[in-house]
Amino acid sequence: MKDLLNVLYITTPETYLGKEGECVSVRQDGASPRRIPLTNLQGIICLGRVTVSPYLMAACAEKGVTITYLTENGRFLASVHGEVRGNVLLRREQYRRADDEAGSASIARCVLKGKLGNARTVLRRGAREAQDQVRAERLTRAADIHTAALTRLDRETHVDGLRGVEGDAAAVYWSAFAALIRVDDPAFAFSGRNRRPPRDAVNCLLSFVYTLLAHDLRSALEGVGLDPYVGFLHRDRPGRASLALDLEEELRPILADRIVLSLINRRQVEAAGFLTQDGGAVVMDDDTRKAVITAWQERKAKEIRHPFLDEDAPIGLLPHLQALLLARHLRGDLDLYPPLIWA
Repeated sequence: MKDLLNVLYITTPETYLGKEGECVSVRQDGASPRRIPLTNLQGIICLGRVTVSPYLMAACAEKGVTITYLTENGRFLASVHGEVRGNVLLRREQYRRADDEAGSASIARCVLKGKLGNARTVLRRGAREAQDQVRAERLTRAADIHTAALTRLDRETHVDGLRGVEGDAAAVYWSAFAALIRVDDPAFAFSGRNRRPPRDAVNCLLSFVYTLLAHDLRSALEGVGLDPYVGFLHRDRPGRASLALDLEEELRPILADRIVLSLINRRQVEAAGFLTQDGGAVVMDDDTRKAVITAWQERKAKEIRHPFLDEDAPIGLLPHLQALLLARHLRGDLDLYPPLIWA
């Protein structure tokens, strides 16, 4: 089992990251530097104006620690990583399968079964916890539509048809999402998914946590030797980590969406922590962003029983485990890719 490694998040502007021996040296506001051993890290995420020394970049590249740069609001800018050490035969099989319509459809179908199954779990749980009958019935209807969509996936043999089923189910999911929010506060009203930029507090939270999940998935895929930029459901586009987005679809409902709902429903974030900029974009202040990152890291440390492997594993390892299962499928060890469906 792979050890659960940590991600270092740098959120304070003007922070300088350097290398001291085998440690990352973090210098902020003239205070004494903090030192974090490189061997304890899986990745470094820099939000906003953060400077990284070339010596630290080189050390991270050598040790497989990915450095990711985001804006203050969580929009991906760039990543720095070292030499790709994946199995060339595995990547060649990945590329062949991505170019084959039937092969792509087979993996995309499994990924979408994970997504729709996990979305249904979120909806059903929301129906059980609903504070009134109207919300419960609305969420139950949406969950039933996802059940029917799961059956429709088996009838589709092309990726475009699978995308159509997913699109219909996603529209139902997002139309019911507001019923999952139990806080009666106009600041957390939700009327639909919007992004680039997000225009309300809920979408701001969703986009930010999705970015954190995507970082972990890119690192996991590279760690098992797969190319995160060649996917099966999401087609190639320069600069887009399509395979990471594929697996993100599967894991978003149970990892990202549930964290966002918990943060809001438990009042771990407040309306005052969100600011509306001149162009209409909604952004988090520093304290809110740190609260989200803390909740994300705490969630990753909790353990669940993996339904396919039948082993207990920290939630933070789920991206790695799913990447590993996908690699095993591409190598021919598994007949199908087993998505993580959390019942």
